[in-house]
Formats: sequence, structure tokens, C-alpha cells
Amino acid sequence: MAGGLQPALTLLPPSTDRFTPWLASLEAKHLGDLTFAEVSRSLRALSATYVERRQKLVEGAALSGRGKRAAFALFYGPLHHLLLTQIVRALPDATRRVSTLIDLGCGTGAAGAAWASALTPPPRIIGIDIHPWAVREAADTYRAFGVAATVRQGDVAKVPLPKGRAAILAAFTLNELPDAAREGLLTRLVERGLHGDRVLIVEPLAGGVARWWNSWRETIARAGGRADEWRFRVELPAIVAKLDRAAGLDHREITCRSLWLATSSADPPASS
Repeated sequence: MAGGLQPALTLLPPSTDRFTPWLASLEAKHLGDLTFAEVSRSLRALSATYVERRQKLVEGAALSGRGKRAAFALFYGPLHHLLLTQIVRALPDATRRVSTLIDLGCGTGAAGAAWASALTPPPRIIGIDIHPWAVREAADTYRAFGVAATVRQGDVAKVPLPKGRAAILAAFTLNELPDAAREGLLTRLVERGLHGDRVLIVEPLAGGVARWWNSWRETIARAGGRADEWRFRVELPAIVAKLDRAAGLDHREITCRSLWLATSSADPPASS
């Protein structure tokens, strides 16, 4: 399939009408017992972990402490939601009906909720994450977007994937796995994609962040999939823009890259 660098500076379309109240509830919850200054300081530390100390992610550093968890939920969660909203609208067959969406390394559930919200009717989500806080947060997010979901705590590299036709999402999570675990998961995802599942992998665009990306891109391409790089101009929601400025970041343009494997166009059976 074709892929590549998508046109830069594409304006993001409006999100669903559930996005704004979801974000307001996040602000109320996470700024209820933390000050804005505390969260912005934690966002700076979290951003440094992602950019400069990637090995710390394998050790769970991204969600260590209330401040980082609040920053992740209030800042990266909405950004991931906006990115996935655009990507799944652009990829062929990504919005075709499916009854189950498996959200691997679901985090706060923001990315999975975005994909599910783009489908009619929304699929049932199975969210899996190793961190107990993330599992609880994802359950709240799926509920806020009106999506039926089951959440599980588990290691995405080892957990058995549910049987039956599904869409499988791994957004901003595979780079946090040890190399051997990630390679084993790739084999499983390609096998699922070749047997009719839709597989979407999303990671940051920054060079050097995912040194394994090129080999994965080649593997997905050989299986009939595609690789894309995405750049979107976006008017950030108010709380996200405020945190962006306070942390010394600049997300007037948001970016990522994706791998997409969808080899079957046959519709799955409807849920009973």
C-alpha cells in the first residue's frame, strides 16, 4: 500500500461533542489537589523523560508520581486523542465497522476513545495497560466518550490477545517495551493483520526516539501495510495550550508516525 509523508500543516477537524466535557472533567480532577505550577513542572520533567531519558520509560518513569500522572492525562492525553482522530479518518478502511477494538498499552484511553468515536457504531474496547492508574483512568475516559469497554491490567507483550476479528491499536506504547518483548509483539501483530485484523501502531516522529522503527516499517510493508508521517496544525484546547507555554514547549504543530496493516476488506460479523 502507499504511504509516506502526509501534507504538512493540515488543519485538524473538530472533535466529537464529548471531547470538551471530557477535558473539563480531567482539569477538575487533576487540578483538584495539585496546583497548575506543580503540574507544569511535572510536564517539563515528563517531556525530558520522553526526549532525553527514554530508558527510564521501560522502568515506568512516565507515571511515577501524582504530578506526572496529572501532566500525562491533561497534556498528552488530549494531544493523542486529536492525533488519532485525524489519522483514522485519513487511513483507508480505518473507519470501517468492527465490533472490537483492542487498545494495547491504553494509557489514559484517549487514543482508543478517538478511534472508537470515529466508528459507527462504536466498537467495544478492550483496554490493556501494565499500570494500575492507567487502567482506572482509561475506564473513565471510555465511559466519558460513551464507549463500552473492558479494562485489564497486564503486560501487552505477554497478554493473550482476544480471539475474533478486531482492530488493534498500539499508540505511544511500544517504545516503552524492552527490545525482545517488542519484537515478539511485532510477530503477533503482523500475524493478526495477515488474518484480517486492522493493526495501527503510532509513535512519536522525533528522530532517534524509536531506533527499531525502520525494521518494523520494512516488516509491515512486506506484509502489505503502509507507513506514514503526520504533521498537523492545531489550535490547542485552553488547558493544553497553557501547559504548553508554561513548560516551555511548542505544540502549535503536532506530529507522529504510524504503521498500518489492514489486508482484508471483509466486514466482521455483528456483535450479538
